[in-house]
Amino acid sequence: MEYANLRRQAASLKRSLFDQGYLDEQFCQVEDLQDEASPNFAEEVVSLFFKDSARLVTNIEQAMEKYPKDFNRWDAHMQQLRGSCFSCRRTFQKVKREHAILRQKLESYFQLLRQAGPARAATRPGSM
Repeated sequence: MEYANLRRQAASLKRSLFDQGYLDEQFCQVEDLQDEASPNFAEEVVSLFFKDSARLVTNIEQAMEKYPKDFNRWDAHMQQLRGSCFSCRRTFQKVKREHAILRQKLESYFQLLRQAGPARAATRPGSM
């Protein structure tokens, strides 16, 4: 009974993340790569992303502090993080906040999945 309840909560949270635009089909593709040999593959990929992106965010912050007018230096770091250049602090702060929100939401999602135990069947947002 507890398993089913936790799975429903996780499915509801996942659906909410899709509805809010935090997740897209690419996330489902990563989840589809999970199997018995790597049941936590999606969580591991997301963890690596947050580890790497946190480092890049720190690099950007340091560049902005140390070189406040060196937009070329900022550009190199920001392209690594987002694939495009930002030219002002406000935009960067928004990306940083969204990053933190997404991390918190995905950590909650994966925590529910861990509590529920191994998945019996993969679910997509439309099939929950």
